[in-house]
This record gives sequence, C-alpha cells and structure tokens, in this order.
Amino acid sequence: MYPTQYINNWDLVDLSSHEILGTYLLDKPEKRNILISLAKSKSLWERRIAMVACYALLRKNQFDETFAVSEILLHDEHDLIHKAVGWMLREVGKRDAEAEEAFLKKHYKIMPRTMLRYAIERFPEPKRKFYMA
Repeated sequence: MYPTQYINNWDLVDLSSHEILGTYLLDKPEKRNILISLAKSKSLWERRIAMVACYALLRKNQFDETFAVSEILLHDEHDLIHKAVGWMLREVGKRDAEAEEAFLKKHYKIMPRTMLRYAIERFPEPKRKFYMA
C-alpha cells in the first residue's frame, strides 16, 4: 500500500517521518487523512510513522492530527508505539500545556503506563503523581 517495505527500525522512522511526510503535509490539510490510514495499519512502522510525522504539524501549533492519531493508538499493544505517542503528547505540551492536559484528562486512565510516563515527563512532581496514581 505505502512504500514502507524497507523501513524496519524506529531510528529510520524517527529521523525521517516528520521531515518527509510531516513537512509534505504542512500545506496539504486535505491529504492528512493518510496519517489516519497509517495509524490503522497492521505495520508497526507505519503506525509509528503516522505518529512521528505529526511532529512537523505540532511544531506549527497544529495539534488536531496529533490528537486524532494518538486516540487511534491508545490501545496499541507495542511499546514503541506507546513511547512515540507519549513523546508527541509531551511535544504538544511544550507548546500548549492546556491542550496536552485536556487530552490527558480525557484519556489518562486508559493509557498504557509507558505512554503516560513519556507524556508527563516534564510535569511538576505533584502533577505527575496525580496522573500516575
């Protein structure tokens, strides 16, 4: 479906997804549904591409796709997806703490612990304890 057959590790995804796919989508909101398709893929690497590609968008304070892809991946079984989602949510929080917290308040009780830990890494200790309780 997508030309991803040679992508076989997280390093390739993390170094290129936001630069290639994410940057391509910056001025093409009508094509951003590709992120949803990738997030629903059976391929671990395509799911991670969907999440990490959002980094280019969130750097421009465009969070909708990050939250949409994150919601799809909330129940993913793979630790590499948990880490990517938490990382992107943390990046949202660096730009808009209220937006990140609104997402967390809605989902933190069902998020995998690794995902949640990555997302709240920069929170003050009392707030981290609240979310982890």
